[in-house]
Amino acid sequence: MFTPKIPPPDTAPTPGTSLVQPLTGITHTPACTCHHAPAAVPAPVSAAPVSRPAVQLTPGSLLVAAAGGTAMVLIIGTVLVSMLLATAITAASVAVCAVVLRSLLNRPNNR
Repeated sequence: MFTPKIPPPDTAPTPGTSLVQPLTGITHTPACTCHHAPAAVPAPVSAAPVSRPAVQLTPGSLLVAAAGGTAMVLIIGTVLVSMLLATAITAASVAVCAVVLRSLLNRPNNR
């Protein structure tokens, strides 16, 4: 049902026996009637290979790159450690609150 129905090669229409005949003899009228000379086509320019300078690391730029990398590691490490510390403080405070609530709810007569 979902397979394509392609005619076998021997029954496929040939260009001479096609149901749609090609259009011949159709000419287009020009857009304007002022008879311009055809535009000159520029000669193709051979593209010379572009030589790009290789990356050159001077001692100064190497020092700047190392300092930048160290700064990034320190900043990202500080952010991650502070997030971990905030999570630990939150977990500890929730645990303390749970213990206090449990003690209050289990012994209401011993206040």
